[in-house]
Amino acid sequence: MRGCLKVEPECAFLLGMETRLQAGQGYGNTLNCILTVYRNESVAGFFKGMSFPLASIAVYSSVVFGVFSNTQRLLGQLRHGDASHAPALVDVALASTVAGFISVGIGTPVDLVKIRLQMQTQTYSTANVKLKPTVPGFPVYQGPIHCFRTVLQKEGIAGIYRGMGAMLLRDVPGYCLYFIPYTFFCGWITPDGSISPNPASIWLAGGVAGAISWGTATPMDVVKSRLQADGVYLNKYKGILDCILQSYQNEGLKVFFRGITINAVRGFPTSSAMFLGYELSLKAMKRDQTETNP
Repeated sequence: MRGCLKVEPECAFLLGMETRLQAGQGYGNTLNCILTVYRNESVAGFFKGMSFPLASIAVYSSVVFGVFSNTQRLLGQLRHGDASHAPALVDVALASTVAGFISVGIGTPVDLVKIRLQMQTQTYSTANVKLKPTVPGFPVYQGPIHCFRTVLQKEGIAGIYRGMGAMLLRDVPGYCLYFIPYTFFCGWITPDGSISPNPASIWLAGGVAGAISWGTATPMDVVKSRLQADGVYLNKYKGILDCILQSYQNEGLKVFFRGITINAVRGFPTSSAMFLGYELSLKAMKRDQTETNP
C-alpha cells in the first residue's frame, strides 16, 4: 500500500520487522523479534528483501498518486465542467478506489518477492510437520530476480499475484482512509483565506492520514503477508477465508493486530514526506504551466 517516495533505512527496517511479526512464528513482541533477527541474521537480516521495493517504489508511488490526481481531474471535468474544481467527498472516494485497484496490480508481485525473501529463513511448523530453514548459504531464493523467476516457473502468474485478493481488501479501503482523512485534515488546519495549504499543514495532515490508514489496514495486511509467505515450503492456506480461520483458531483475535504499532509509527513520517512531495510537485508543475502559458 502506502510506500515511501524514498525508502529510508529506518523505513526498510520497520518493513522487515512488520513482515516477520505478521507471518513469522515464535516472536512474542517487537523487541523479541528485533533481538531474534539480529542474533540469527545480524544487521543484514533487517534489510533482507528490500532491494526490489527500493528499485520500484518511485514508479509505484508516482503511478498511484498520478492515477489519484488525474482521476480527480477527470471527475471534476465530468461532474462540474472544470478539471480544477475542488473535489467533493465522493470524488475523493472514487479517485482513492481507482488508485487502490491500480496499486494492487503493481504492488502485489513486489510485496510477494519481499516477503518470500524475508521469510525463507523462518522455521515452518504445523501439528504434524516441522521444516527448518534452508542451510545458511543455500537459501531457497538467491535474490529478488531469482525469487521472481522461480515463483513464476513453479506457480505461474497466479503465484506471482498470490495474495492479490487480500491486498485488494487492504488497499481499496486503505486508500480511501488515506486520501479522505488527508483532504479533511488538510482543509481543517489550513488557515482561512489561504489559497493552498502550507507545508506544515500538509506534513501534519499527511502523517495523520498515514497513521489512520495503516492502523485500520493492519488486519488484512496480516492476512496478505501470511498468504504471500505461504508456499516457501508448503501451501498451508487455501485462500483468504481459510487463512483468517486458521489464524484465528491457532492464535486468537490478537493475531490480526500484529505489527499495528510498527504500521502506525511508520505510517506517520513516511506519509508526511509523501504528501509533502506530492503537493510541492503539483505546485511546481502548475507554476511552470502558468509561466509557459501566461
